[in-house]
Amino acid sequence: MTDPAPSAANERIEITCADGVRLHGHFLPANGGTPGLPVLLSPATGVRQHFYLRFATWLAAQGHDVLVFDYRGVGLSLHGPLKDCRATLAEWGQQDQVAALEWLAQRTGSEQVLLLGHSAGGQMIGLLPNHRRVARVVGVSASTGWFRGMRLGFRLKARLGLRCLVPLGAWVKGYAPTSAVGLGENLPAGVARQWGQWCAAGGYATNAIRHQPERDFHADVRTPITVLHATDDDIATPTTVADLLRTFPAAPKQTVAIHPAAHGLKQIGHIDWFRASHQALWPTIAAALRGQA
Repeated sequence: MTDPAPSAANERIEITCADGVRLHGHFLPANGGTPGLPVLLSPATGVRQHFYLRFATWLAAQGHDVLVFDYRGVGLSLHGPLKDCRATLAEWGQQDQVAALEWLAQRTGSEQVLLLGHSAGGQMIGLLPNHRRVARVVGVSASTGWFRGMRLGFRLKARLGLRCLVPLGAWVKGYAPTSAVGLGENLPAGVARQWGQWCAAGGYATNAIRHQPERDFHADVRTPITVLHATDDDIATPTTVADLLRTFPAAPKQTVAIHPAAHGLKQIGHIDWFRASHQALWPTIAAALRGQA
């Protein structure tokens, strides 16, 4: 699922979360183009930061400082055997994104940053107590992944994988063997467990803070949100995208459906946006970050 890292210079950095967990990422300073706000690039579930480095290098050349990182339990942020990792999906928002956002704001001296979230990376701003530091959210393939909102054939496959095969594998191995069912990198068992539960219930991250109003910021978010999704995406469908956006009632929202053929591409799907082969899509993402979608 990952492209090799580019040869461009970038800085390897470490982020310490409030609970003491250390994350590793890369910081790419702006080196051309029209200056813009810093960008926090938050990955999709099961996708390592190196997948995004070519795009991040390109975005830095457009005038943005860029931070990309691995969540706890993934890639460079996995410390020790995966079966011993107790990370949860909720912590990716409540701890990891919060700390990455603060790190980027402090490093750049910017009061606000742009959040570019791929899939899960663009779905959890309602868990961030510092959400007001985000000037704009651009969610690429961002949705709740609600099983009921998927096409029937893919819905059955996704439900079988996330609710049956992956939990069974986690029981046997101590971690979630998601790579075996085509769902990216292997994951901590707690992350995969919540992923399946949230996709089954709809509403995604709202399931993490039920009966915890002090940790629920969904209704408070007034940050403009733009979701870009491909018409051939089996996960981020019009229904699952709408299911995500309904959880932010006070935020200005818009969706943009992208047809692969309109950009000279045969397919885009859920993942391919950031591949070097799909650079034709990158100006669309950059325009959305600047509020020009």
